[in-house]
Amino acid sequence: MTESILIIDDNEDILEFLTQVFGNTYKLYLAINGGVAQEILGNEIVDLIISDIMMPGIDGFELCRLIKSNVEYCHIPIILLTSKNTYKAHIEGLEVGADLYIKKPFSPQLLRVQVANLLQNRLKIKAHFASSPFEDVRVVANSKIEEAFLKRLDEYVRKNIQDPYLDIDQLAEHMHMSRPTLYRKIKAISALSPKELIDVTRLKKATRLIAQNEFTFFEIAKMVGYSSQSLFNKNFLRYFKVSPQEYMNSLSKDTNR
Repeated sequence: MTESILIIDDNEDILEFLTQVFGNTYKLYLAINGGVAQEILGNEIVDLIISDIMMPGIDGFELCRLIKSNVEYCHIPIILLTSKNTYKAHIEGLEVGADLYIKKPFSPQLLRVQVANLLQNRLKIKAHFASSPFEDVRVVANSKIEEAFLKRLDEYVRKNIQDPYLDIDQLAEHMHMSRPTLYRKIKAISALSPKELIDVTRLKKATRLIAQNEFTFFEIAKMVGYSSQSLFNKNFLRYFKVSPQEYMNSLSKDTNR
């Protein structure tokens, strides 16, 4: 799936230049000001933002602050571009939550590498969370706001983990978000759909129950909300690359060493 970048600049020449730099690699959304950028964020999945600072209306600092304080968008990495070459401006950019602050003129090659690194690092964290049996969901959080969001979401799923019909509609109601907004948010920060996130949470609970060695696999499947042991086995293998039995055997080997 092609990752997407939102580029914000009131200078059309800069927009055209950055389109040439990134257009062949990423899906691009272009905005001439902060207002247009906010409309795009409300309707599209954006993986990274590149924004100028000096713009009429909402400038880059204010836009960055608004995005990083909004639970729906705070996960998106932001690169600020500026001709303001003072330490004060640099510090202000970092204080409002920018992930990178790059001075103009900049090297297109350097910018491409920095964008690729930011996106790659996020992907590594997401992949690690999904495939690690004991990793807490908050490992994918990029801010205190996001950590609180994930904690609330995770607690609700765990509280209702025995319900085999737990779905995105219940999550959206609990989180006071629309279904599409919650879907975009969960997908963006974890690379999982809400259904997959529920499955992963169920299976991570199952690994703890397996480690206790007090229940059968059938009992564990029921305890974490699976209507059948075969579906439980299938999903366990899908996410953790081993069957429940193989996982239990590996725990026994570690204990006997």
